[in-house]
Amino acid sequence: MARELSKAERAALLLFSLGEERAAAVLKHIEPKDVQVIGFAMARLADISPIMVDDVLEEIIMAIKNLSSLGIESDGYIRKMLVQALGEEKASGIIERIFVSSGGKGIEQLKWMDTLSVADLVRLEHPQIGAIILSLLGSDKASEVMSRLPENIRSDLLIRIATMQGVQPSALRELDEIMEKQLSGSETVKATLLGGIEAAANILNFMDGGISSNVLAEVSENDAELALKIQDKMFVFEDLSSMSASAMQIILREIQTGQLLLALRGASEELKTKIYTNMSKRAADILKDDLEASPPAKLSDVEFAQKEILGVVKGLIDVGTIKLGESADDLI
Repeated sequence: MARELSKAERAALLLFSLGEERAAAVLKHIEPKDVQVIGFAMARLADISPIMVDDVLEEIIMAIKNLSSLGIESDGYIRKMLVQALGEEKASGIIERIFVSSGGKGIEQLKWMDTLSVADLVRLEHPQIGAIILSLLGSDKASEVMSRLPENIRSDLLIRIATMQGVQPSALRELDEIMEKQLSGSETVKATLLGGIEAAANILNFMDGGISSNVLAEVSENDAELALKIQDKMFVFEDLSSMSASAMQIILREIQTGQLLLALRGASEELKTKIYTNMSKRAADILKDDLEASPPAKLSDVEFAQKEILGVVKGLIDVGTIKLGESADDLI
């Protein structure tokens, strides 16, 4: 049944149903990292039954029917919808990102560029402009770019991101001129909520463990208090043990068994137990047996699997599906 599929698999089924041309048109409007996730799901999806397709299409039709906003002014609807769903504070940053980038193609093109090209662009620009560019990218993309930058400028960029209070529209217009693209938002926007401690921590979360530690150490040499604030906001794989049972069950439905098997090589017994207790006894027993029988794995492969799972978790947290350290009653 479709309800047993992950969100990525549902999206994959929909694209299969649309046909090549329509599916390609839809993918043009999706973030690169999401295209990759959906692409993986399409490649793995097997044994598609007509019932599965019908269930997915029925969900979509019902969702569209429930939209009472069709035909009304979209900006106001988007703002109200996100505030109601996420709350004023959490929604504000997402809202401004939407309207900052909706006027032009600059930041969208950056997202599709290879990380080496973006790193070259950041390296040649003024550090403050580089910090703005990194803040506009997703955390995972920004972390890849940071990893390709010279070591001597990484800590400076991270400090600028962490201490960034916002970006005025005039500064974005200056960035427009430099990039020859349109990135500025509405004239009524006082300042975009880019950067900050959490943005810096998220970038470090997606970086290789060794590089992340080195960058944080360099930041600490310049500003120990700021480094501690960033570290406090960082979310690591072991933090999954603080998730509620309900949140953990949602996470387990969204990740692949093979991915989990590899990630658990470097996990504590506490986290393993938390995961086992939120699976069926049969699934937990199989996972334990597979874990014991699996050959040794490279540390880099284990860290990569953990970061992939953290990416899924961060996505669920960002949309408000789960929360860190929540009780079962806190789920939205």
